[in-house]
Amino acid sequence: MSDRGAELRNVMTVDVEDYFHVAAFAERIPPHEWDRWPCRVEANVDRILGMFDEHGVKATFFTLGWVAERYPGVARRIADNGHELASHGYGHQRASDMSPDAFRQDIIRAKGLLEDIAGMAVRGYRAPSFSIGHANLWALDELAAAGYEYSSSIYPIAHDHYGMPDAPRFPYRPSRCPELLEVPPTTVKLAGRNLPAGGGGYFRLLPYGLSRWLMQQVNRAERRPCMFYFHPWEVDPGQPRVDGASARSRFRHYVNLGRMEGKLRSLLTDFRWGRADVVYAEELGALRG
Repeated sequence: MSDRGAELRNVMTVDVEDYFHVAAFAERIPPHEWDRWPCRVEANVDRILGMFDEHGVKATFFTLGWVAERYPGVARRIADNGHELASHGYGHQRASDMSPDAFRQDIIRAKGLLEDIAGMAVRGYRAPSFSIGHANLWALDELAAAGYEYSSSIYPIAHDHYGMPDAPRFPYRPSRCPELLEVPPTTVKLAGRNLPAGGGGYFRLLPYGLSRWLMQQVNRAERRPCMFYFHPWEVDPGQPRVDGASARSRFRHYVNLGRMEGKLRSLLTDFRWGRADVVYAEELGALRG
């Protein structure tokens, strides 16, 4: 590996939710039953905070209001450890399944709750399941009106549950809402198609060497920072198993959970990392004029 001091600083992000919040299990575990399931998010976030501290990494934590409301210590420890606290909405509903009014209430509730608990401004938002696309771009207007400065909610890939493959691959101001910065997870363009290279289930599924190579292409060939994401439940192979979900959903959720922490540690060593609001400080400053 070359001198890391000369490398770009990438953005490390964590979507703070528990295993029973995921969209793949929504039909098996409706929201009114969430409190019945054993909570694992608090211990998993502490594990991640320890890992980041070992590697000297600061990150952005897109945190569910539902989690922060029940476990306020999670949000406080994120902020107290020097990380950026951002919003993942309140109740992990897809933005694409909500009316503008319901979405507005959700993002305002989450922002206010997180700010009150942690005593810091919440500037960023990520929609559950990257659920902003062509059909609900009005959500960007609502985010700006609610006081958010940036979003990481539009994934420029083709996927069966989300994605907007013709969207820009790097941070941009949406034409309909130029007062907001949209920061997509990292993709690599190969054979005319955007391939996901920014984390999640793809990172668990692919060999680590391939994921590292894809991100290196973005850093070295395109000279752009990468944005990586994962979830606390992905470092928890001992989580309770959810019965009755489809085979595809079970595969996507459980594949290689036992290998995730080791791969993450390699990633933290092989690249330089920072918070979204720091790495994109220049772009965010330009928004404020």
